[in-house]
Amino acid sequence: MGMLQKGMLAPSLPTKTLVDVGGDMSKMTTYRQPDARMYQYSLDKALALNKPIVLEFATPGHCTVCDGQLQIMKALLEKYQTQVLFLHMDQYQNPQAFKAYRVMGDPWTFFIDDKGVVSGVQPGRMLHGEMEAGIKKILRVGTESHAG
Repeated sequence: MGMLQKGMLAPSLPTKTLVDVGGDMSKMTTYRQPDARMYQYSLDKALALNKPIVLEFATPGHCTVCDGQLQIMKALLEKYQTQVLFLHMDQYQNPQAFKAYRVMGDPWTFFIDDKGVVSGVQPGRMLHGEMEAGIKKILRVGTESHAG
């Protein structure tokens, strides 16, 4: 069972949401400055909305790089929140998602287009510009598929 790769269909599975934990952020993530918008949707429900998704696997409770990665994600969420769904999976709260996506270590970022196809995978740290380029790519894929 190799790594989930570009062009593959993103696995759909139920994951915890903020509603599932009664709004208690500490039961969703080890991130010190969480943004509720990253925990609104279960992964299966997010995929069913047919919107591009940035799926971030990061466990800042044991990964300092993950903290910075989530800061970048939050900044981009402000800019793209009407066009893209941003989901954060913490290993302690959604281990089944780490397994389904074959994530080994974190951070690990998946860019998923509006058809549920993985258009990019980035293991390890990303810079702001790299993450934004991945977002622009999944937005272009959606535009092209709706134009034709």
